[in-house]
Amino acid sequence: MCSSGCETPRECLTGALRALASEDLKSSFGPAVMARTGALVTARNRLDAEVARTVREGELTQAAEHDGKATMASWLRGHHRLSKAEAGRLVRNGRTLERLPMLAAAASAGAVSAEVVSVLAPVVSEVNLARAEAQGVDMAAIDVLLTEVAVTASHADLRQAVGHYLARLDPDGTEPDPTEQRSLSFTTHTDGTVSFHGTLDAVGGEKFQAAVESIQQASRPAGDTRSRARRAGDALVQLCDNALASGALPILRGHKPQVLVTIDLEDLMDTSTGAGAARTGFGGIISAAKARWLACDGNVTRIVIGPEGQPLDFGQTKRLFPPHLRRAIEVRDRHCVFAGCDAPSYWCDVHHVIHWIDGGETCLDNGALLCERHHTKVHHGFRIERQPDGRWRTWRPDGTEILIGEPFLISA
Repeated sequence: MCSSGCETPRECLTGALRALASEDLKSSFGPAVMARTGALVTARNRLDAEVARTVREGELTQAAEHDGKATMASWLRGHHRLSKAEAGRLVRNGRTLERLPMLAAAASAGAVSAEVVSVLAPVVSEVNLARAEAQGVDMAAIDVLLTEVAVTASHADLRQAVGHYLARLDPDGTEPDPTEQRSLSFTTHTDGTVSFHGTLDAVGGEKFQAAVESIQQASRPAGDTRSRARRAGDALVQLCDNALASGALPILRGHKPQVLVTIDLEDLMDTSTGAGAARTGFGGIISAAKARWLACDGNVTRIVIGPEGQPLDFGQTKRLFPPHLRRAIEVRDRHCVFAGCDAPSYWCDVHHVIHWIDGGETCLDNGALLCERHHTKVHHGFRIERQPDGRWRTWRPDGTEILIGEPFLISA
């Protein structure tokens, strides 16, 4: 394929990236650095276009089913550790490039970035394509015009052009469904802190602010030096405390929602134990001191861990897993155990690894958390198995194992 002797384009790409990574940049002067950066940005744009095109082909051919995944987005999240937002962006970009061939050509040439393609994605959404067809809009001409703006104007100008087109496409602006304007996402950091980002419609935002403000204004002791932002954060946590304590929240898989903390008995009793001793139900890491503080609340579920690090097996023989045994399995598995899936425990069923009708017991060793989709997969040919070291492995119906890429480790 090339002078280096590689046989496929992917081998050429791998070799080129390896060669680039081995170049010494310390001796490069300003112009050389700028030229290299420009070339790499163009190459990245071209590579992003190829990734989007390939993801689209996988979507059209349902390639993710080979690994038991429902969509390319879920496969990208599970097998390549992409965020939900990034996986969704790749899927949308693949559809956008398919529907806007002039833009696809510009992306393939490296003239526009993946971010630019994302800006143009609403133009070819199903709703807007239907509106364009109803009004006799020439989409080929729109493709040419917007691509020209994308390759010649600033990013801000492109956003303005796209917004102008969409506004002209729907001048009356039908009243949007407020639920379509709402989103909320959470990120748990290594120290257990949680960041969240969201958007609410006008009415939903007013309700949210009114609820937080009511608690914030009701708790203003004399001499309070907290900032307004900190008082709002405290009010939000108090709002959650009130809701959890009320007992009025919806049932989650057979039991009321509550705070779950897992901690070794030794750590719970040892007041000198520091940070990272306990794990919350949503994957956060907290100190033993915080775990002891939560353990003082009678509404907190406690599960004693055995000497080998396993939750106690209560030896139940019922067909359905009772709440206390389900809790123990949640502590051990934490999420769906199917390869590449990170569906949280409250989405999951407890699956009998050896089916109960075949003599499988309703006990800890014979239980596994599986989300609804993968529970169905396992009952239709896929197979899971827990190893002696506690890791779960997954096999396809043809007997081949679904393997997840090993994490990249930097040598010492």
